[in-house]
Amino acid sequence: MARPATTPVKLKDGYYIELRHKGERKGIKLRSDSVPELHQSIKKYEKLYDVHFYGEVKKGKVVNDKLPELK
Repeated sequence: MARPATTPVKLKDGYYIELRHKGERKGIKLRSDSVPELHQSIKKYEKLYDVHFYGEVKKGKVVNDKLPELK
């Protein structure tokens, strides 16, 4: 067996949503580059998963955790 990773994962710049199965605590994160892509991803996955907006990430840190409006 290999050793587990010791460094935390660095997220790329963009908007992240987290997809979870119904009743689960952990999920997978999906990144979108723009707000229209973000809203399209939310509509696509909201029937199958619980979709949670993770936030906007810049330089590896979450800058804004509120869902931006589609203009």
